[in-house]
Amino acid sequence: MTHSDARDLGTQPIAEILLAHNIGARDLVKASTEQITHKMVSRACKGKRLTPRVQSKIVRAINTVAGKTYSPTDLFTY
Repeated sequence: MTHSDARDLGTQPIAEILLAHNIGARDLVKASTEQITHKMVSRACKGKRLTPRVQSKIVRAINTVAGKTYSPTDLFTY
């Protein structure tokens, strides 16, 4: 396993949740009161390893847009 393979963890549950709620990256970025970018959301969905701080920002944005309460374990498998 190479170093880059360790950071590429495959499609994450966040991608399915975004599809289920018909939410796009633009919706999350717009709804967030914190600084998140489209790139952060894209990396989250693709399974690129994110810092806990970025994960928390994305979780809060999804909870705001979806109107539900998700935890990091619901959205990420790592």
